[in-house]
Amino acid sequence: MPGTPEHKHNSIFPTFFLSGFECSTFCWKDVGRRNLIDETQHLRHVKEDYQLLRDLGIAVSREGIPWPLVDRGGEYDFSAIDPMIEAMNRCQILPVWDLCHYGYPEEEDPFTEAFAERFARYCRAAAEYVIPRMLHGPSFFTPINEISFFSECGGAWGWVAPFCNDEDTRNALRTSLCRAAIAGVRAIREVEPEARMVHVDPLVQVVAPENRPDLIEKARHETFVDTFYAWDVIAGHRHPEFGGSHEILDIVGVNCYAFGQMEYNEQGPHKALKPHAEGIVPLYELLERAWDNYHLPIIIAETSGLGEGRPAWLKDVMEECLAAVDDGIDLHGVCLYPAVDMPDWHTGEWLHMGI
Repeated sequence: MPGTPEHKHNSIFPTFFLSGFECSTFCWKDVGRRNLIDETQHLRHVKEDYQLLRDLGIAVSREGIPWPLVDRGGEYDFSAIDPMIEAMNRCQILPVWDLCHYGYPEEEDPFTEAFAERFARYCRAAAEYVIPRMLHGPSFFTPINEISFFSECGGAWGWVAPFCNDEDTRNALRTSLCRAAIAGVRAIREVEPEARMVHVDPLVQVVAPENRPDLIEKARHETFVDTFYAWDVIAGHRHPEFGGSHEILDIVGVNCYAFGQMEYNEQGPHKALKPHAEGIVPLYELLERAWDNYHLPIIIAETSGLGEGRPAWLKDVMEECLAAVDDGIDLHGVCLYPAVDMPDWHTGEWLHMGI
């Protein structure tokens, strides 16, 4: 028909903008179990929080189910999330349920096969609880948030449990988390075969310091190999014996922050590049890498600016996203994250990065 677009983009989500709430439940170094849902007071203000999103025209939100707090040795008490379900239903918000946000039960060993089995049982129970209680669908889940970053801060930097500090342990933790995520997807789809998955990891760019050409290859390996390792396993490109596939990967959730473009540091977390520094690449180029690797639907699963820089950040993100869509990248949304401010994990200082 005249005037009919040759290609129609069928959106996965009801709105292009998504949001979400910080929901980490890690065991933090020298502190013990933390619950960022409580620290941000999201649960106390959940009705206001979701009305805020509704008023802004945002109809999708990432929301956490705190695994270590609801799993009582294989018995489950999900009553803590009932206020979230009620508020989302009232405001017509579609959740993307985050099932493991850096936290797992304290008695569990993430390096054993039993870890994936227990996680799968929990995923099945969570799906059985939330799916029939939501008044509109479809159902979306993130089994394990940021496997690559989780394995770094728990396996290499010692920030969170299991508090390890070497590359071999980082690699072992990453592999274990990938196996658990695949098992979790299979368990959820035993409950709801049409459930959609959003596997979230940072999309980063790492460069060598100007005076360290010997680190160029390590920086490139981190950018082009390590960045995609977890997605590769879940997609079945690596370790096919784990059962990964493109159907398991489903939707690629990329987290894009300014500090994700970094200078390589041999002794720990890399150093964020300053704006306009040599080596920074456009967001469009980062999205293109993920698209070329998988040719699956993509969302920006987290992005935000800080303080007075937020208007310029949002303008830049949207210009880059429009360029990506115009070039045929199957981008389905941008998650402005978090919806409300959150404290810095290390200092407790409130970061003014919420909507």
